[in-house]
Amino acid sequence: MIKNLAWVTTRAAHGRDEDEPALVDALESAGCKVDIVDWDIRNINWSQFARVVLRSSWDYPERLTEFLTWLDHVATVSHVVNSSAIVRWNLDKNYLSELAEANISITPTVFVQPNSAVIFPDGEFVVKPAVGAGSRDAASYSGDQHEIANIHIARLHAIGQTVLIQPLLKSVAQDGEWPLVFFDGKFSHAANKRVTLPRAGTVDDLFAAETNTAHIATAPQIKVAQAAIDLVSNKFGPPTYGRVDLVRDDQDNFCVLELELIEPSLFLCYADAKCTQSFVEALIQ
Repeated sequence: MIKNLAWVTTRAAHGRDEDEPALVDALESAGCKVDIVDWDIRNINWSQFARVVLRSSWDYPERLTEFLTWLDHVATVSHVVNSSAIVRWNLDKNYLSELAEANISITPTVFVQPNSAVIFPDGEFVVKPAVGAGSRDAASYSGDQHEIANIHIARLHAIGQTVLIQPLLKSVAQDGEWPLVFFDGKFSHAANKRVTLPRAGTVDDLFAAETNTAHIATAPQIKVAQAAIDLVSNKFGPPTYGRVDLVRDDQDNFCVLELELIEPSLFLCYADAKCTQSFVEALIQ
């Protein structure tokens, strides 16, 4: 069992991670000393930590080059959780293409590279960057707002982003999303999440407003989410933690909206206490 770890955050996230208090208490009760550290603090000896756990480093998309330089350094002197290989793969939502190629259902998605033609779906749709977190730089548009959406897309292309365009599925407004949480590649618990995306505007905070509740995952939901996690496990080894966000498509099938393997909220306050203990064991063993 490890005796200490770094719990990695960023200044703007202080006090905003709902999972943090219970997890830190549980880790320290298990005999593991926890230091809560901003990832960008200078002159930290990261080798002093047996684990460096990414938990609320939510500003990395805006500081990506700096963050990746930091990540590569820490990976040479300590054990990063999740691994730097998983983080780099999961940074770019082009991973959705890999899921689709493996016959794992994903939300219908068009990837638009800079200087490429834009094709909008019928009806309402969502525009989001390929590299982003917390719904930042994402917005929803009605079917008659293509001109405004093109301005948004051009702004993202100007900073080198690939853009994702997805239909705004009817079920999302009615049912929301279902985040399914996994520890060491095994299903732990689920929640229901309703995100409020701005209309023809983008999120200015670290994440969009959410309304979350507990949820008992169904067998079809677990099957789709487990397939996504298994793909990651086969590629890199089981992720210590992961979250698969599911929605229901217009054919009433569950599909992957996003796969969160870097610093996902784990919705532990909506889960049984044994789920917190499962995560603690995954971290310290």
